[in-house]
Amino acid sequence: MKITWLGHSGFKIDIAGQCLLIDPFLSGNPAFPQDRKAEASEGVTAILVSHGHGDHVGDVIDIAGGTLPVYTMVELAGWLKGKGVEKANGFNKGGTVSIGDVKVTMVHATHSSATPDGAYAGSEAGFMIEGEGHVIYFSGDTDVMADMKVFHDLHKPDIGILACGGFYTMDMRRAAYAAKAFFDFKTIIPCHYKTFPVLAQSAQELIDALPGTKVIEPEVLKAIDL
Repeated sequence: MKITWLGHSGFKIDIAGQCLLIDPFLSGNPAFPQDRKAEASEGVTAILVSHGHGDHVGDVIDIAGGTLPVYTMVELAGWLKGKGVEKANGFNKGGTVSIGDVKVTMVHATHSSATPDGAYAGSEAGFMIEGEGHVIYFSGDTDVMADMKVFHDLHKPDIGILACGGFYTMDMRRAAYAAKAFFDFKTIIPCHYKTFPVLAQSAQELIDALPGTKVIEPEVLKAIDL
């Protein structure tokens, strides 16, 4: 399995024969090299979108077009179809979809959601991604929630991709609390940080708070082998 950060909350995950693109915010992303967009979308088999904000729905329309399947909140899927994404598949929290041998369950997040043009995008979400004997929790934009204990009990994720840049989401301290109080991660990859000055620029606080957990500060377009 390979997990590749695209800056901000964008990821490319190669797992169980699938190549999943999550929240591909490339255009206008100061953390992403604009001359490498083709590399980011190469080989992608499906796209997951956590909510409608522009820094998450980003380049979905251009990348998916009428060919790639997109899985997201039902109302956001309807908006994407109206923008030409013919294979936008809407599901909802607690629902599970199969993408080849990968199972993706949509889970709750606490944030907000609207499309860049102000349309209703349903509710914000995160994902549990299961394949190759691993479960990845992609938190999406969220604060700490007691729901996270339920997520652990039901899914037992061993890899956490956690938004932790603060201001718009939980910060490093709150993400560390969530990891210790509710989960038993073996590996954590921080995201939704470094992109803009208002966000945390380092994950050192998270690393220091979780001495028994492997916290990997990702580098843009450099694959992490797990």
